[in-house]
Amino acid sequence: MKSLLSLVLLSSLAAVSAVQQPLQPPNHEAPIRTSPQPLVDSEKLQAHIHADNLLKRAKELYKIAQLGVEEYHHPTRVIGSNGHRGTLDYLYSTLSEYSDYYDISNQTFDAIVGNVFGSRLIFGSSQMSAAPMSLTPPTPGKEPVYGPLVLVDNEGCDPSDYPKNTTGSVSLIRRGICSFGAKSEAAGRAGAIAAVVYNNYPGSLSGTLESPSKYHVATFGLSNEDAQPYIKDLQAGKIIPSYAWIDSIVRKTGTTNIIAQTKGGDQDNCVMAGGHSDSVSEGPGINDDGTGSLTLLEIATHLPKYSVENCVRLAWWAGEEEGLLGSDYYVSQLSPEENMKIRLFMDYDMMASPNYAYQVYDARNERNPNGSQELRDLYTDFYTAHGLNYTYIPFDGRSDYDAFIKHGIPGGGIATGAEGIKTRAEVAMFGGTAGQWYDPCYHQLCDDVSNCNLTAWELNTKLVAHSIATYALSFDGFPKRTGIKSDSAVEDSPYHGPDLFM
Repeated sequence: MKSLLSLVLLSSLAAVSAVQQPLQPPNHEAPIRTSPQPLVDSEKLQAHIHADNLLKRAKELYKIAQLGVEEYHHPTRVIGSNGHRGTLDYLYSTLSEYSDYYDISNQTFDAIVGNVFGSRLIFGSSQMSAAPMSLTPPTPGKEPVYGPLVLVDNEGCDPSDYPKNTTGSVSLIRRGICSFGAKSEAAGRAGAIAAVVYNNYPGSLSGTLESPSKYHVATFGLSNEDAQPYIKDLQAGKIIPSYAWIDSIVRKTGTTNIIAQTKGGDQDNCVMAGGHSDSVSEGPGINDDGTGSLTLLEIATHLPKYSVENCVRLAWWAGEEEGLLGSDYYVSQLSPEENMKIRLFMDYDMMASPNYAYQVYDARNERNPNGSQELRDLYTDFYTAHGLNYTYIPFDGRSDYDAFIKHGIPGGGIATGAEGIKTRAEVAMFGGTAGQWYDPCYHQLCDDVSNCNLTAWELNTKLVAHSIATYALSFDGFPKRTGIKSDSAVEDSPYHGPDLFM
């Protein structure tokens, strides 16, 4: 951590949530300076990347996450915490050492943050393995509530789905059709004292209620497998007494995006890359997304050795874990003219999963803004040139590229995997363990320094450097922007951020 004073100043900035400070574009009146540095070169920029330096930064970030212990009782960098304020200070103070090369901006906005301190769900005499939804309210008075378990018709999206005996009950609701927040609100309006949403696919279920409502009730996610025996009993007319308890808070906080843009290069043609600076409340988030944030920071410290033909804009988003809040806010504040200056956006989220696969977002031009596929092919060409395998993963709105592609900006990115299950075929391609998550510590307390695969991290950081250097040098052959609206069909998805919302 470079400066306690800057931590205090930045913490104060984030705390003043009533004052919006939109990003100011660089001063274009001053002539672009003639740089003594050589032009950026991909191979030379990659040569500065070493796993030891990345590991050193990861250890520093974990120390910063420990600033969250006092409030959260464990290390965390969730927005609104001292751990996140310390992260912002570390990013800002490091970038400030290169203020002759970058214009550095803070962009503060309001956000909603939640924390669950404890929970329990019991059906009959069995304690359930249920996960409280993100941004769930507590049970009344943060005390346990008791009532019969009641099965809701259909997907619980319509008031008519709730039977007359919903009042005073714990509602059991099937996932689907509408958002988790809409289900919680409908249950609350019908008189339920708590809600449990069960999955309609194999596996556990966690998600977010998103924007708070006064009608939301304490809400859990439950696997389909755990729910089925109780559904059958309810359908057979059995009465199942239930117990629900959640101790949580949901509050408003101010938080901050950090943007660094090169002073040099064509300011009307910018290559942009971003990662998110926050973690979930449950852990320190060193892989998710400390690795993405630190990848960009490490590259940002070496790029000043070179001049660029096109401007480079780097972003560290806040509030990604709460639903892509920072990137959504950023794009919403762009004028049409500023939007058009961004030739493409590259998203870097989770670069070093321990059971990794080299994953490339399957961004195709027919479904996304023109240029997304060219970016996808740059990544795959890099892996191929290095004799490495790769896989395509859905481009489904799960990370900070979402707002960009919805506003006509080509996008893409790479990752190494989250809670998905690694297959035997992928073990043959990448090594690792079949049947386990790519990141077994995803969104957990164990996402610490030991959770990072340094081989994958160094290789992917070199690829990120290659992607930035390539477009900082030239956009030759890359499609020109034609408008701020995408002509392609960006599909709706059950994600807005890493948590399911429906």
